[in-house]
Amino acid sequence: MAKVLVVDDEKLIVKGIRFSLEQDGMEVDCAYDGEEAIQKAKEKEYDVILLDVMLPKADGYEVCQAIREFSEVPIIMLTAKGNDMDKILGLEYGADDYITKPFNILEVKARIRAILRRNAKRSRRPAEPEKKMITAGSLRLDQNGRRVFVGDREINLTAKEFDLLELLVCHPNKVYSREELLGCVWGNKAMDSGDVRTVDVHVRRLREKIEPSPSAPQFVHTKWGVGYYFRAQNS
Repeated sequence: MAKVLVVDDEKLIVKGIRFSLEQDGMEVDCAYDGEEAIQKAKEKEYDVILLDVMLPKADGYEVCQAIREFSEVPIIMLTAKGNDMDKILGLEYGADDYITKPFNILEVKARIRAILRRNAKRSRRPAEPEKKMITAGSLRLDQNGRRVFVGDREINLTAKEFDLLELLVCHPNKVYSREELLGCVWGNKAMDSGDVRTVDVHVRRLREKIEPSPSAPQFVHTKWGVGYYFRAQNS
């Protein structure tokens, strides 16, 4: 049974989402402010968190950032319709996806099911001994454990940040357009939306985490007018 945490201070919206998800056999917990959401995320492991931006006590960005300090649970942000800044900030703070308000509950359930399917596929994969540690300069990527190290320091990446880095590391010097990265990492539906800014946001966050100097990257490089590629400095 999938466990979902719904976080919104509008109780009627929470009630409607909860009823609909429970009809699909999901286990749903609710939180009505930011502090309560963080506490529940610490106390219980969820498969998905549905998180509104506008919350009392701590807003959705603060909640997302706090949860990312101890968990990689997929987070779907609920943002104001047409507010691109809400979407960009949500991604920068570690959200995996976003849905604009007012939303169709069928879309909410479709997004949740898509995340659950991806996670289920990962959990069903047999162990692949040949996938071990990829070393590129001072960067080490553990594909099985989904962990990344730069030197002796472990880097805490979100699920999408890891997927993006893994794709680039496994194909060094191959230049991917932003559209190609959007399709490979986020899927066909994201390609249909054409919002390539999602890629730029994740590359910027990735550089801030793994690069000694994000403005002069050693690992994730930009091919101006084309896209991004991975090149490691020699050890």
